[in-house]
Amino acid sequence: MASLLLLPFKLIPVLLLSSHVFSSSSSINSTEAEAEALLKWKATLHKDTQTLLSSLWDGSNHCNWTGITCDRTGSITNLSLAGYGLRLRGTLQSLNFIYFPNLIWLQLGKNSLHGHIPPHVGNLSKLIFLDLSFNNFFGSIPSEICLLKSLQVLSLIENNLTGVIPISIGNLTNLSYLFLSANVISGLLPENLCIGGVLTRLTVASNNLTGPIPSSLRDCKSLYRVRLEGNHFTGNISDAFGIYPNLDHIGLSDNNFFGELSPKWGQCPNLTSLLISNNNISGKIPFELAHATQLGELDLSSNHLIGEIPKELGALKMMSRLFLSGNQLSGKIPSEIGLLSNLEQLNLASNNLSGPIPGNLGNCSKLFNLNFSKNDLGGGIPSSISNVIALHSLDLSQNSLIGGIPQQFGKLKSLEILNLSHNMLNGSIPEAFNDLHGLRIVNISFNRLEGPIPNLKAFYEASFDALGNNKALCGNATGLRPCVLPSRDNHSHGMRTKVMVLAVFLLFCGLLLLYILAASFHICCKKTPTRKSETREKPHGDIFTVLGFDGRKLHDNIIEATEDFSSDYCIGSGGYGTVYKAALPTGQVVAVKKLHQYEDNMLINNLKAFESEIVALLEIRHRNIVQMYGFCSHPKHSFLVYELVERGSLSMVLSNNEEAKELDWTKRLNVVKGLANALSYMHHGHTQPVVHRDISSNNVLLDSDYEARVSNFGTARILKPDSTNWTSLAGTYGYIAPELAYTMRVDEKCDVYSFGVVTVEVFMGKHPGDLLSYLSSSTTHVPYDQQLLLKDVIDHRLSPPRSRAAKDVVTATKVAFACLNGNPQLRPTMQQVAQALYRESLPLSTPFSTIKVGELLLE
Repeated sequence: MASLLLLPFKLIPVLLLSSHVFSSSSSINSTEAEAEALLKWKATLHKDTQTLLSSLWDGSNHCNWTGITCDRTGSITNLSLAGYGLRLRGTLQSLNFIYFPNLIWLQLGKNSLHGHIPPHVGNLSKLIFLDLSFNNFFGSIPSEICLLKSLQVLSLIENNLTGVIPISIGNLTNLSYLFLSANVISGLLPENLCIGGVLTRLTVASNNLTGPIPSSLRDCKSLYRVRLEGNHFTGNISDAFGIYPNLDHIGLSDNNFFGELSPKWGQCPNLTSLLISNNNISGKIPFELAHATQLGELDLSSNHLIGEIPKELGALKMMSRLFLSGNQLSGKIPSEIGLLSNLEQLNLASNNLSGPIPGNLGNCSKLFNLNFSKNDLGGGIPSSISNVIALHSLDLSQNSLIGGIPQQFGKLKSLEILNLSHNMLNGSIPEAFNDLHGLRIVNISFNRLEGPIPNLKAFYEASFDALGNNKALCGNATGLRPCVLPSRDNHSHGMRTKVMVLAVFLLFCGLLLLYILAASFHICCKKTPTRKSETREKPHGDIFTVLGFDGRKLHDNIIEATEDFSSDYCIGSGGYGTVYKAALPTGQVVAVKKLHQYEDNMLINNLKAFESEIVALLEIRHRNIVQMYGFCSHPKHSFLVYELVERGSLSMVLSNNEEAKELDWTKRLNVVKGLANALSYMHHGHTQPVVHRDISSNNVLLDSDYEARVSNFGTARILKPDSTNWTSLAGTYGYIAPELAYTMRVDEKCDVYSFGVVTVEVFMGKHPGDLLSYLSSSTTHVPYDQQLLLKDVIDHRLSPPRSRAAKDVVTATKVAFACLNGNPQLRPTMQQVAQALYRESLPLSTPFSTIKVGELLLE
């Protein structure tokens, strides 16, 4: 009996051992199920993706696979396959998340995944990090994502998601990062978005969100970075936001907010960026903003602000960018603005400001962009502006400025853009202007200036619209009379006048005679019978337009110099033509691009459009753009005549090891700057922007000094302001902006993307290829666990950059990443790019050798 009573206790060890064996067996089975679930998903993906994963998931132990991390029991806790771009294609429908009970980190951003986000993602109950950004997911955000109570980071940036943000997302009390920018999400922001009190970063920019700001955000003290720009938010902004002790950046631009600015913004002690442009804000600028002592960027442009600019803003010593343009601000520009020693950009254009330009602006030594245009400023231009030697762009147009242009402006060696038009300036242009060799764009029209223009390319290649309507300017430029030295006696002056009148009279008679002869010849030709065979011929003759050449003679010289386009003279070939080297009898050597002939004579049938494009392009004159001398259009052969650029294409130089080594970091940075200057000029230096559409390393040429020259305008288009600018697909594969895959509407942002590709190529020494997907955006600071170092990406044929070159390479790389943003609206303009590249680079916070590529993605 006693032994029977003891039986249950004797069985306990056996039961415990049995339980342990069962538990261990269950763990083994569950981990095997996880691996099997991954392999089943792999089998549903694109064929190329299966090949990729086969190389990454090699071996029997799934815990050793690339992108997989397991806990001590062998259960998967981390699945990270980010940045593979086009190589990782497919859907998530077959990835059954029910088999991953211990997954805490799911990172699949920057790939080519598509389809809906599967609702069964809600089975990942332990998940704290979910990143599906920069893919092609569509449909709505599944409400099941809100069954994830541990979730801290949710990033769905840059997809094609529609619908509304689930209201229950506010139940995620641990949510710290919410990134939903660049989708097509509509509706309202959930009311209880910050119910947990830990929301740090909220990014929903560039969507279709509407309605007011939820009251929960007003009291969300944890906020650090907020981006709501590019939506349709409404409501009174006066009391929509509170006081945030940790807030660093808030972007509210491009919405429909109204009301007045709250003085409470001045009580955010860590605020560095306050961006509320392009809304319907009214009232005055609160002087209390000066209490936000860390404020470095203030953009209140394009609103309805009135009153004076508060002088208290002069206390914001960290201010680097101040934009107040497009309002109804009045009064004088406060002299306290001159106390902003860190100011880099100042734009007060399009207001009602009056009074003089503050003389102490010369103290803003870092200023590189100054725009006071379209106001009612009076008095003279202060000579102290010449102390701002970093100045890149100066626009004082459409004011009431008087007096002369300061002689001291000759010190502005960095000046590239100068607009003094529509004022009342008088006198002559200072002789010191001849030292401004960096000047690219100039406009001094509608003043009272006289005398010779400077001997600078920017002046003698300027259009009449940029120089005209002055008192008596002269020089070798379109529409200006030649400068003639004054005569010493009236008699010789009178004789010269008589000779000129006689010459004009004889010229008129000669032209009249030629007209009569031409008309007679035309009448005779109409009376001459035409044979049937002749009527079938094309009605086009030789059409040759050149600058400074006898067209017919140059045509014959080119045919002779190339021996009728013999292959012996071929120096390159592309999709639109073959390039030949031609030595003219004058000793000048030119490049001749003979366009490919199509069987349907497409070029000839569109001759009028071809001519209008070429004639417009002939007006382009810039030191970083290959000069076109002319063109010939004929049924037999059509060709373009360019200046010859010595070293050939950037692509050729980078592909040659010896030449690539010669192209050091300083030269490469200059190539990037030159390309940026050219595109900025094309996009912003004309009444109608010119878009190249085929920026690639093949179409960037290098001269003997490694100066960049943009070439090949065969696909260029002039953007019409009253047109949708739809066109056929053009460009070089690998450089074409991604949006052109689904829309044929061309604009400047297509060139911006291509510029980004070329810039990365310059630093890598080769085309970035698959890395483009990894580098395709600058809209997030998701804490990616990326280990890719910049030093491992750049061209190893050169020693790593040091000192200033290292800073500049980092800056230019950041700019390039911004240009590669998949959303064209979020890319900078080429004018902004050029300005950023010429700005003094900030010191590196860490050694160049430790900088990660992921750290350079801009917000």
